[in-house]
Amino acid sequence: MLRLGRREFDAHEPVVMAIVNRTPDSFYDQGATFHDEPALARVEQAVAEGAAIIDVGGVKAGPGEEVDAEEEARRTVGFVAEVRRRHPDVVISVDTWRHEVGEAVCEAGADLLNDAWGGVDPKLAEVAARYGAGLVCTHAGGAEPRTRPHRVAYDDVMADILRVTVGLAERAVALGVPRESVLIDPGHDFGKNTRHSLEATRRLGEMVETGWPVLVSLSNKDFVGETLDRPVKERVIGTLATTAVSAWLGAQVYRVHEVAETRQVLDMVASIAGHREPAVARRGLA
Repeated sequence: MLRLGRREFDAHEPVVMAIVNRTPDSFYDQGATFHDEPALARVEQAVAEGAAIIDVGGVKAGPGEEVDAEEEARRTVGFVAEVRRRHPDVVISVDTWRHEVGEAVCEAGADLLNDAWGGVDPKLAEVAARYGAGLVCTHAGGAEPRTRPHRVAYDDVMADILRVTVGLAERAVALGVPRESVLIDPGHDFGKNTRHSLEATRRLGEMVETGWPVLVSLSNKDFVGETLDRPVKERVIGTLATTAVSAWLGAQVYRVHEVAETRQVLDMVASIAGHREPAVARRGLA
C-alpha cells in the first residue's frame, strides 16, 4: 500500500503525477504555467483528466538563470496553499532538493517532497520525517543540481541505481519518514546518457523487486528524443511507449505532462495484466 496525504493506492494501482512548473523557462512548456491563473487552470484540467498527484516545481531542472531558495519558495509556497484550499484530497508534491523550501511547502500543505537530485541536501529527508510527508528518493549519479551529465560511466548502471535509491529510502525511514510514503526513482536523464536511461527502463523490474514503489519521470525527456531523433514537442509517442513498458514492468507512479494520454496507456496495460476490468465489455455478448 502506497499512502500519500489523504490517499491510499493499492500495489497494482497506477498513479499519474501531473507536472505543474512555476518557472519561466521550463524545457517543455516554456513557462506556460509560471503565472498563477494558468497554473491553477492546469491543476483543474489535470485532476479532471485523472491525475491523483500534482507535482509543483519552482526551479528548472537544467542549467539556466540562478534561482535561490527564497525565489523558489516564492514561486511555490503560496501556490501550494491555494491548491490545497481548492483540492483538499489531491496529493500535492513539490519538486525540490532544498530543505528550506521543503519546510515551507510542507507548512503550506504539501504531502510529498520529490527530491530529483538524489539527496544532495540530506536535511530534506529530515523535513519529510518531521512533517510526516512522503519522499521520492532518486538516482542522479552524484550530479550537482541543474548540471548535465558529461561522459558519465557506470560498471553497472542498475546496480548503482539500486544502491543509491534503496540506501536513501532506508535512511528516510530510519529518520522517521513513513515507510508507506517513500518511493524510489531511477532518475532518467539525471546523471545518465541515453543508453543508461534505456537500460534503466529495460531493467526496471529489478527496482520493483525491492518492494519500494517505483516512480518514473519519463515525459518528453532527452533520452526519448535521442532514441527517436525527435525534438521536444515530438516526443509524446516515444514517452507513451516507454510508459507502457514501465507499467508492464511494475512501476507505479508516472510524472507526466500529458495526463489524459498517460491515463489511457496505464489503464490499458492494467487491463491486459488483469489488474483492471474493461470499462465496457459488450463485444460478443449481445
